[in-house]
Amino acid sequence: MAVTSSSSSTSGGTNSSATLVSTNSSSTQFFVWREFLWGAIAGGFGEGMMHPIDTVKTRIQSQAIFTQTQKQKSIVQMVRAVWGADGLRGFYRGVVPGVTGSLATGATYFGVIESTKKWIEETHPNLGGHWAHFIAGALGDTLGSFIYVPCEVIKQRMQVQGTRKYWTSVVMKDAAHLQSDATMYGYYSGMFQAGCSIWKDQGPKGLYAGYWSTLARDVPFAGLMVTCYEALKDLTEYGKQKWFPNSSFHVNSSFEGLVLGGIAGGVSAYLTTPLDVIKTRLQVQGTIVRYNGWMDAFRRIWLIEGPKGLFRGSIPRVIWYVPASALTFMAVEFLRDHFKEDKVKEVTTLSIEKSKSPLQQQS
Repeated sequence: MAVTSSSSSTSGGTNSSATLVSTNSSSTQFFVWREFLWGAIAGGFGEGMMHPIDTVKTRIQSQAIFTQTQKQKSIVQMVRAVWGADGLRGFYRGVVPGVTGSLATGATYFGVIESTKKWIEETHPNLGGHWAHFIAGALGDTLGSFIYVPCEVIKQRMQVQGTRKYWTSVVMKDAAHLQSDATMYGYYSGMFQAGCSIWKDQGPKGLYAGYWSTLARDVPFAGLMVTCYEALKDLTEYGKQKWFPNSSFHVNSSFEGLVLGGIAGGVSAYLTTPLDVIKTRLQVQGTIVRYNGWMDAFRRIWLIEGPKGLFRGSIPRVIWYVPASALTFMAVEFLRDHFKEDKVKEVTTLSIEKSKSPLQQQS
């Protein structure tokens, strides 16, 4: 009887352990998919809300493609120009491909970060900490670029076009500055038509114009933003322990994500503005090749426009990324707090109770 009891107890313990492992494994997979889904929603929401500011930034950065003059519009002048020519519609041109690209980027960015960060810390302890955050963020953004870049090309060309009337006037006005045998790309009526048109005129090369410059911008940006965010979280925790060691004061993690995410996004956005200017001009130029690659674009912008040219559009870029990053990190922290910890504890408790019930019956 004792042997039987011992055997049953061992078997019961094994079942309990197996159930827990299986449950935790499925829970981990579930929450990784949650990260993908939440990241996609947050990314698409941020792009949709901040698209008008992105339109202003894109037009400011691409002015040199369509005008040969050194005098270029400021932010206020550009806002007035877009409103005067196209009204509210002008600010939302290209919003569909913009949201589509952000859905893909947000999903891969946060989905890959969570799993990659843990894998790096477990398999390569020497790359733990901020290096793990940087690598995970860079990898997540790289994977999302395969969908994001074509959407970005379409979005930016539609943004600079505005309405058909405005685009026609721009082409006619600046036709004298173009080569006699050169033709600017036609007007895009929508995302699908734009994609087909670019593919027909330039092939895959057109849809992936500025691909490497996009990675040169986004990989450092993604890595910097995650690293900066995690560093700010560590600094905040250090400050709380140093200045309020015995205090029960607790900062809501969603609010912390909102504030620190905004700061991290703004700093990273400003530092990578030169890379964004180069990417924008390579993607917008179309068949009128003014810059032959990344290095040529950097050299010509520096020689003709100086440092100011490389940081053109930095203010609207920062204005875009501060709230977008803040909302994104707030959403992710909210998800982690309200879904991950509570649900895992609940599922684990249920698994233990179920595995114990046969033993209770035997005893």
